[in-house]
Amino acid sequence: MITIAEIAKLVGGVVHGDASLEILAAAPIRDAQVGYITLADDPKFESKLRACQASAVIIPADFPKSEKTCVVVDDVHTAFAKIVKYLDPPVVDSFAGISPTAIISPSAKIGEGCVIHPYAVIGDNVQLSDRVHVGAGVVIEAGCSIDEDTRLYPRCVLYSKTKIGKRCVLHAGVVVGAFGFGYLTKQGKHYLSAQLGNVIIEDDVEIGANTTIDRGTYNATVIGEGTKIDNQVMIAHNCRLGKHNLICSQVGIAGSCRTGDYVVLAGQVGIGDHVDIGTGATLAAKSGVMNHIPAKSVYMGIPATPIKDQMKTFAVVNKLSQWYGKWKDMLTRIERIEALIQSIDSTSLTSDSDDDLRNGHQGKRAA
Repeated sequence: MITIAEIAKLVGGVVHGDASLEILAAAPIRDAQVGYITLADDPKFESKLRACQASAVIIPADFPKSEKTCVVVDDVHTAFAKIVKYLDPPVVDSFAGISPTAIISPSAKIGEGCVIHPYAVIGDNVQLSDRVHVGAGVVIEAGCSIDEDTRLYPRCVLYSKTKIGKRCVLHAGVVVGAFGFGYLTKQGKHYLSAQLGNVIIEDDVEIGANTTIDRGTYNATVIGEGTKIDNQVMIAHNCRLGKHNLICSQVGIAGSCRTGDYVVLAGQVGIGDHVDIGTGATLAAKSGVMNHIPAKSVYMGIPATPIKDQMKTFAVVNKLSQWYGKWKDMLTRIERIEALIQSIDSTSLTSDSDDDLRNGHQGKRAA
């Protein structure tokens, strides 16, 4: 339990309301109850905040005035994270040192302060810099190198010659350096192409659970500095991702693609082989990309086209049902007009026949 005054001191905020109010826990708006503190970082959440049972809220300076006790801060999410950690501290892994069940090659070099959990396997000539954390069941094959302060969660697999930079995080089940899906077809059979390259992961990269990154054919597959990759992403051989990319869940990138810096690939984007994505480009969820994408552009759809074009298409599609109704009405009108024309033509033909008959009788009388 903590008072609002103590929270304000913790996060460097200003109290508006009851500073003596006691807080039991912290939770987002939809989960917060009486005695909780929540957060609201955008005025669009004002109505939800009014309906929320939370006793207090963390808000930015430009948020509309609230009846709840408020703590005003510069950075809502950083402040709220501090509160959550204070009220519900993270569980600390107390394991230290090297497990006696780990299998480590005599030729491997292990830096100071490394932690190696049970049943990890570390191959020949592997180099671990200082403070590398290797989870249970991790396999690091021969010739890999991992720089300082990097963490590998359980069951990661690094194929041979993989290089990982500083302060990287690989979550459970990540596979780096598997063979690329490249085959040569000769005499009706598929033969695996050369797999002579490796994977290089630069500093401060985070890779989500069960993501796979294939090794290059002749040189390296490269993941640029600061790039963040979500769970279940597939990056194929020879790809080169720029710095600080954001790659969301279930993205699939085919071989030999390149991205610039600060590229965003939303969930389930699929990119064909040998495609270049320009710096600062964004691809919306489920985009199917077969052609190069310009820098600082936003594309979406299958096939991916500029978002403005897609919005125009959506506007047309949304009107199709309305237009279909008008089209059916037009068909009905046309059918009625055609029937009327046929009726007029029939009447005209009958009238002409009667005139011919009358003219014939008059001719006979004159004779």
